[in-house]
Amino acid sequence: MTTVLTNEEKVNIVNQHIRALEFAGYNADLDMIEAEAANASAEIKAEITARKNSVAVKITALEAEKASLTE
Repeated sequence: MTTVLTNEEKVNIVNQHIRALEFAGYNADLDMIEAEAANASAEIKAEITARKNSVAVKITALEAEKASLTE
């Protein structure tokens, strides 16, 4: 038996993923605060920035998916 999700259910799932990514982005912000307080190396700060950028790209992709579900 195949279960088909409604668009509303799919949007809810996408929103959950976005929320999880928002948590990851905020964690990266906190990591940067800690890194700056500890005078961390440029490499560490670059890695945190890369994580933050990756989160933003993923959120943008999920927002596009959500928009396609609500058209």
